[in-house]
Amino acid sequence: MTGSAFFSTNLLLAYAAYFVGTASPGPSNLAILSIAASHGRKAAMMFALGVISGSMFWATVATLGVSAALIAWSQFIIAIKIFGGLYLLWLAFKSGRNALSTAAASVEKVERAPTLTSVYVRGATLHLTNPKAILVWVSIVALSSNGTGSAHGAVIAGCAAIGCLVFGGYAVLFSTDSARRMYVRTRRALEGCLAVVFGIAGIRLLATHV
Repeated sequence: MTGSAFFSTNLLLAYAAYFVGTASPGPSNLAILSIAASHGRKAAMMFALGVISGSMFWATVATLGVSAALIAWSQFIIAIKIFGGLYLLWLAFKSGRNALSTAAASVEKVERAPTLTSVYVRGATLHLTNPKAILVWVSIVALSSNGTGSAHGAVIAGCAAIGCLVFGGYAVLFSTDSARRMYVRTRRALEGCLAVVFGIAGIRLLATHV
């Protein structure tokens, strides 16, 4: 196999791994679902942009080789894990509180959207506090590497495009009128499910080794 063919094959594998990771149900996708249905497309897009920004930050760190040093520094990973777990538990608390609120209050919340800046920060924080993102990007960069810097630029650009398509697609899909009407009807159940998912994710992150 030639070097270019090897590079192309590994790059496609890296793209496939990233696509599966982003498209699979997880805290980020569920949060986009909730924000899109309750606050509309702009807020969901901004949250998605925050998630992608966080992902590309770890991608850049991995391609620069800094991630290996960070992983070796166990205190850093532990700190990220604790902060990320607590952040997920805080999201679980918010979702649980929304699930217990009255239907009338939920309609008011749907109409009164948060600022786009705050939504972006929430999305970025959700991904920046995920220590598994560091490990995933180390694997993706290693998988796509051809011994030169050209692979690094290609994998970051390609994965950024995939992230925009996947997360942006979720934002568009769940911000449609039919999705928002369904959210209003089933809000308490959905928010309760989100509280459970965020809570389990937070506890697992705090209780398990990365």
